[in-house]
Amino acid sequence: MSALFDRLARLFEHGHARGALELFSDARFADAERSAEAAVLIAVTDRPEPGVILTQRPRTMRDHPGQVAFPGGKIDPGEDAVAAALREGWEELGMDPAAVRVIGATDRYRTGTGFDITPVLGVIPPDLPLAPHAREVESWFEAPLALVMDERNWTHNSVFWKGAERPFYEMDYQGYRIWGVTAAICANLSRRLAWIASEPE
Repeated sequence: MSALFDRLARLFEHGHARGALELFSDARFADAERSAEAAVLIAVTDRPEPGVILTQRPRTMRDHPGQVAFPGGKIDPGEDAVAAALREGWEELGMDPAAVRVIGATDRYRTGTGFDITPVLGVIPPDLPLAPHAREVESWFEAPLALVMDERNWTHNSVFWKGAERPFYEMDYQGYRIWGVTAAICANLSRRLAWIASEPE
């Protein structure tokens, strides 16, 4: 058994049992005319200092070009969020779905660009071979879980967008700018898991 998986599963269950929390959302900016269900995979590496797999999207993509993201995309007909997240992990990074130990789906995030995203948390073996698909992934990297799960490490900013002030988090990690939707999903998950507060003595 995996101590990391057990700890994450326990924190996940306890965090979601607490009910409503103050979470990030761009729902107030969403265009009602355009809405698509999507899922992303938060893949945590099972090592003494666990990390999170992130990608940089090609600058040629229509939605969120060049941004750092979790593997993910639209949910196809007949899929649920878990199936879609695992499929996207395979299509984008060659991440074997059988190697992902799924913990569960967490709080949905509505983007201002019309996506209703369900993040799916899972654990993968350390140093799992990955093969990025050039059309979907410009590059990929692993950020320390403890880093992205600690809100003190994020810079708080805001921008005037669609007629209102939109707050957002951002962080620079080894030359990658993590911000926007990805940062918000990290912040929401950190509030659910209380990962830093639960660190062993």
